[in-house]
Parts: sequence; structure tokens; C-alpha cells
Amino acid sequence: MKYTKLLFSIVFTLLSVVVFGQNSQLRQAPQTQRQQQQPARQQPAQQQQSGRVELIGADSLVGTTINGRRVDKLIGNVRFKQRETYLYADSVYQYSGNSQVLDAFGNVRMVQGDSVTITGDKANYDGLRRTARMTGNVVMRDPRMTLTTPSLDYNLTNRTAVYTEGGVLVDPENRLESRRGTYNTVTKELNFQQNVKVTTADYNITAENMRYNTQSKIVYFLGPTVIKGQRGDLYAEEGNYNTLTKVSNFGRNAYILTPEYRLGGDELYYDQSTGYGIARKNVTLRSLKDDVTIRGQLGRYWREQGVAKVSGSPVMESVMDADTLYLSADSLISREAKGPNGKSMLFAFNNVKIFKNDLQGKCDSLSFNRTDSVMHMNVKPVLWSENNQLVADTIHMHLRNRNIERMYMYGNAFMSSEDTLKNHNQVKGRNMVAFFANGDLKRVNVNGNGESIYFALEGDTTLTGMNRTICSNMILLFAENKLNRISFLVNPDASFIPPHELQPAEKQLDGFVWLEDQRPTRPDVFARRAPVAPKPQVKPANTTKKNQKNTPARQRRDTKQGATLRKQ
Repeated sequence: MKYTKLLFSIVFTLLSVVVFGQNSQLRQAPQTQRQQQQPARQQPAQQQQSGRVELIGADSLVGTTINGRRVDKLIGNVRFKQRETYLYADSVYQYSGNSQVLDAFGNVRMVQGDSVTITGDKANYDGLRRTARMTGNVVMRDPRMTLTTPSLDYNLTNRTAVYTEGGVLVDPENRLESRRGTYNTVTKELNFQQNVKVTTADYNITAENMRYNTQSKIVYFLGPTVIKGQRGDLYAEEGNYNTLTKVSNFGRNAYILTPEYRLGGDELYYDQSTGYGIARKNVTLRSLKDDVTIRGQLGRYWREQGVAKVSGSPVMESVMDADTLYLSADSLISREAKGPNGKSMLFAFNNVKIFKNDLQGKCDSLSFNRTDSVMHMNVKPVLWSENNQLVADTIHMHLRNRNIERMYMYGNAFMSSEDTLKNHNQVKGRNMVAFFANGDLKRVNVNGNGESIYFALEGDTTLTGMNRTICSNMILLFAENKLNRISFLVNPDASFIPPHELQPAEKQLDGFVWLEDQRPTRPDVFARRAPVAPKPQVKPANTTKKNQKNTPARQRRDTKQGATLRKQ
């Protein structure tokens, strides 16, 4: 019995020594750490050069063996340090033979300097390679953003984080997400790949590749990108968008899309705040409501005014009756309809040319009311339809179902055609109205001061004479776009002149000019135009305040408006 008591006493004594030794080691760890830190404060250079992973403290330590390796398991309020980086966790495994590698579990938090904090459920920290892999509900924060992701690889040397399982970044202005991404905490730049989405107060952006700077708040696009907004969409395949200033600079197949227009080009600038956009190189402006397309080299868009202007050899294309109408000018301006009773307009300025297979024309300026389908040709307009030439002070064309239905010729209206013998049949009057069917000229009404010259042929090869008639009103009937018959109304005065009595002066009515050499062809319409030279600025003469006061108010207002148009 005495031996049994002695044996138990020895066993309990040995257990007490073991437990006391372990607790003494844990109690001494902070003290040892403090002793190690003391010379570090005195010799910071040596501490910086060593860069070893150091234990700051823990509640307890348990030694164990995992897969044949000796492991120190630290439990409770575990704290490690390496240079400016601190690692906190509920528990940490530290492996013998490689004390610089740690596996951390539970409420893991890694802090680098005073700017980067990463939290997660688990972490593997390699002090030799200066890398860390965090998994499980990972959150990375710096003063400018917060990144959440299932897993994150972080390089402590170059301060770069990489995620491959999807991530969401949030800063005060934007929300960005993607499948894969890289964040450089030094340059504050993120690179996103696969299913990239950016949400701002004004736009939703989708892309496949994107770069974002958390300092400048600029998004850089590296592939097909769509930006959707409440007042229009944008598309580009490269470029950038400033989420603060709302200014876009796009390249490659870029365009602005509004309910009215699609304006695109190889280069595109757009200010969402002001609604002002500029497109350059291979510019295309398409009216979505009536399927009209304008191409040129420079396009400008004013959203608030609903105005778009294309210059640099612009050409308008519009499909009409299974054919295409081409129209070119020095500049083409499109204006959206304002309000329920507003008119959608197209304006063409300077050296206007029109080409369609069965209709050609030219004038100095033109306006097209797309709402009412009425085209106004101004300043020396000329139209050609087959062998017919139509001239007047102004010409108005009414379209229906994209076909010419009626044509009004106001002031000094003149119509002429060339026969097989190069004679010119002519009709003139104060005003004329031409009627079309399926694009073919069928009838012309001459209203006021009518005169006509018509050459009679036999078999289209022999001239038999010339009919000359003066009549206030006439009706001309056509078949296959050729003059077939003339009806004279209200007391006509007619005469027939045989060929041998014809004098050259009698073969033409006053005001007749044959302009066939000016008839535009399709290459003429698409020909490159010389840049329009700016008008010289005339310096106004010095005027006294008295003269300025005497200037009429309307004249001063017109001068101001003219300056505004020149600026645009």
C-alpha cells in the first residue's frame, strides 16, 4: 500500500512539472518577445534586414504532429509580425523546420502598414516568399475602396492582390464586379477580366476587360464595352470614362445611342453632364425613326438642343422605293423634334448634290422636314428626272412612303427636255406642280405666264417643225418620263414654224439654260470635298457709345445669334 501511494505521488509530481514547463514557456514568450523587441528599437536596421516572422503572443501553445511533421499550434489571440505586416487569428499552425510558413484559422486579419487590411476565415502566410493566400469571406480594405471575394492571393513585396473566383469592389462613387481581377495598392489600379460590370449613379457598364483607378476614378476599356444610361447608351472597344466628370473618350467602333440617333466614329468624345459629343474618322449618324444615315469625317452632337452636325464630305443615305437616295453637302445638320407638335428636320448647306437612279439634283441649301416628308430646295435648285430638267427659284418635294408624290416649283419655273435630235422642248411659267406615280413623272400643271416650245419629230429621226405657244395655264402629260401631250387652257396663242423657217433665237425661251454638264453622278456625290475655309473676320470700326445706343435692338440680337452659329 505504501508503494502504491509513493507511485501515485511520483506520477502527479511529473505531470505538475510538465504543465508548469508549458505554462512557463507561454508566460515567457511575451517577455522573450519584449526582450527581442527592445534591441529592435535600438537597432531598427538589423530588424529590417532580418524580416523574419516573429511571434508576438498567444494564449496557449500545444505541440503536435501532422503528417509526420512537428507543428506548434498556437491558440487564442494569436499575433505575428513581419516587418510592417501584422497577422492576427484565433489559431495558427507554425511548422518546425520552416517557421516562416503559417496557417491561420478563424477571424484572420492581416494588416500591412497603415493602409491595407485583409480579413478572412483562413490564411496561408509564407514569410520567405512574402505571399499570403486568404480564403473564406475575404474582405480587403484600403482608404479608397473595399473588395470582397471568396479567395485572394496577396504579394506583400509589390503590394498586389489577385482574385479568380469573382469579386466586388465598392468605393464612394461606384460598384465594380468581375470574375477575375488584380489590384495594385501602390498605383491604386485594378484590372478586371470576364463579366465585368460597373454601376454608377448615371450608367451601368458591362465589359470583358477593364482597368480602374481608385484615385482618378477613371475606367479604361480594353475590349467591347457597353455603357447604358437614362439619357442614352454608349459603346466602344477601347477608351476611358471618368466617373467623376462623366467624360468619355472612346476609340474603335464607338457610338452614342439615343432614342433619335446613333452617332459613331473611330474616335468619340462625350460629356454626359453637358450632353455634348464629338465623333471623328468614319463618322456615321443614323436617324432611327426614318432609317436615314449620314456619313462623314466629323460629327458633333448637342443633346439638350437635339442637334447633330456632320461635316468632312458628309453623305446622307435614305432608302426610297427599293432604291437609295444619296445627298451630299459641305455640312449636314439634323434636328430632333421638340414637343408633340415639333418637326424633325435635316438641313444641308452649301453645294448640295442629290443622286438617285431616276432622280438627280443640285442647289445651294436644302431642308428636309422628316415629320411631314417635305424637302425644300433653295438657291438655284435644279432637278433631273430621266431626260427632264426642272429649274425654279425654290422647289418643294412632297414624299409619301419614301416616294416622290408631288413637286412644287415656285418662281420662274422652267422645265425642259432633250429629244433624240438634241432639240430642247421647253415649258416655263410663274409656278408649276409636278405629279409622280411610283417615282415616274406623270403630269405637270403650269400656273400663270405659261410659254412652251415643242419640236415635232417624225420617227424620232426627222424634224417636221416647232410648236410655240403662249398660254396662261397648261397641263403636260408624260408617258415613261417623256412628254406625251400638252393641253393649253384659257385662250392659247399658238404657232407652228417649219424647219426651214426656224431661226436659232426662236429655239429658246427667255431664261433657258441646259445644265446637263452639272448633273450629279454617284461618284460626284461621294467625291472628297475640300475643307471649307473660315470666313475672314472683319474687325469692326471704332464706334462711340452714342452710336452703339442708336443701333437697333433687332440688329444687335441678329449679330449675337450669328456669332453663336459660327461658333457651333
